[in-house]
Amino acid sequence: MTKSEPHSRALIVGGGIGGLTTALALARTGMCATVLERSAFADETGAGIQLGPNATRAVAELGVLDAIAATSFRPDVLRLYDGRAGASLASVPLGRVAEDRYGAPYLTLHRADLHASLLAACQSERAIELRSGFEVMEAEAVAEPVIVRGADGRQAEGSILVAADGLWSRLRDRIAPDADLCFSGATAWRALLPRSEVPAPFDAPEVGLWFGPHAHLVHYPVRGGKDLNIVAVVEGGSAKQGWSRRAEPDLLLPSFERWAQPAKALLETVETWRCWSLFRLKPLPRWTNGRMALLGDAAHPVLPYLAQGAALAIEDAVTLAASIKASGGDPASAFPRYQSLRMDRAARVQVRAARFGRIYHLRGPAAFARNFLLGRRHPESLLQSFDWLYRHANR
Repeated sequence: MTKSEPHSRALIVGGGIGGLTTALALARTGMCATVLERSAFADETGAGIQLGPNATRAVAELGVLDAIAATSFRPDVLRLYDGRAGASLASVPLGRVAEDRYGAPYLTLHRADLHASLLAACQSERAIELRSGFEVMEAEAVAEPVIVRGADGRQAEGSILVAADGLWSRLRDRIAPDADLCFSGATAWRALLPRSEVPAPFDAPEVGLWFGPHAHLVHYPVRGGKDLNIVAVVEGGSAKQGWSRRAEPDLLLPSFERWAQPAKALLETVETWRCWSLFRLKPLPRWTNGRMALLGDAAHPVLPYLAQGAALAIEDAVTLAASIKASGGDPASAFPRYQSLRMDRAARVQVRAARFGRIYHLRGPAAFARNFLLGRRHPESLLQSFDWLYRHANR
C-alpha cells in the first residue's frame, strides 16, 4: 500500500460493503483511500443478500464482478406464492432473461462472500490502506486536512471524509443532527439450511417470496447454491440495536400457524434463528457538509422489501467516485453533485420498499385483489415494472 499526502487521500469510516466499494471506486479514479474499520474487517452480519442488475452492473464497472460471481448463485426466476394457500401466484423471470434485458446478472449470495471479494480486491490495490481496530470517536471535516481520531488515540488525516458507518452511524449527526431512526414495527428473522436437505419447492433454483397477513417469507440459494437463505419478516417485536440477535423459534412460529404446510415445515426445520429489528429514517435534508459525505445506510437506510440496501450503497460509491473525478477532486463541487444525483433515487427506493412491504402483508379482500391482479400479469411485464430500478445508470 502506498502513502500519500492528506490532500489526495480519502478517509472512509466503515469497512463494510459500502466502505470497501467506495475505496475501490476511488482507487479506480486514481485517488488514494484509507478505510477505518473498528473490527478486523470481518462481516458475517446477515446471511444472504440479493444483488439486482443495477448493483452487478456497478461492480462490473469496478472489475470485481467475476470474483463476486464465483461464490454467488444466478436464480432463474422470482416466484410469488400465497402463504396460506401455498399456491404459486406469478413469476418474474431472472436468469438469462433479466441479464439480456439489463446487461448485468441478478445474483444471490452470502453477505460474507460478497464482503470477502471486495476486501480481497481492496487488499490488492496499492492505493488503498486498510486500518482495522480503528473506532472513530471524533471527526473534523470542515477544513483541510480532515482529521479523524480513534478511541485509542490514533489519528488519520485526509482531504475528504466519507461516512459509510451504517445504520447506527456515529457521524450522521455531523450533517443531519435532527435525524431520528424509528422502529418500523417489524422484525426480520434469518437462517441457513443445506439446500440438499430441503424439499420442493425450496430446492428450486429460484427466489421464493411468500405473502401472508402481517408476515412474509423469502428464500433463495447462496454459497454457489450449496445453502438456502431463509428470511421471515413479521410485524411486531421491539426496537433493539444489533443485526444478529439469537432468537427462539417459539417466538416466530405462531405468526405462521395458519400458513400452508410446506412453508410451516420449512420454518419448523430451522433450529437456530437470528433476528434484527427493522428501522426506517425519513429522507435527510442533506448528505454532505464541508468535506464530509454520508453513504449507504448512514445516509438512507432502506427497508429490505426490495432487496436494495447493499445495491444502493454500491451505487452511491460509484457515483461519488465519478463526481470527485469530474470535479478534479474538489469536494466543494463534487459533493453537491453526488448529493443531487443520489438523493431522489434513494428516496424513491425507500418509499417503494415500504409500499411493497405493505402489499406483502395484506389480508382479507385486499390480499384477494392482490393475488388476482398478479395472476393476470405476464411474467415479462412484471419484470418490465422493475425497469426504473434495474436500468439505473450510475454517473
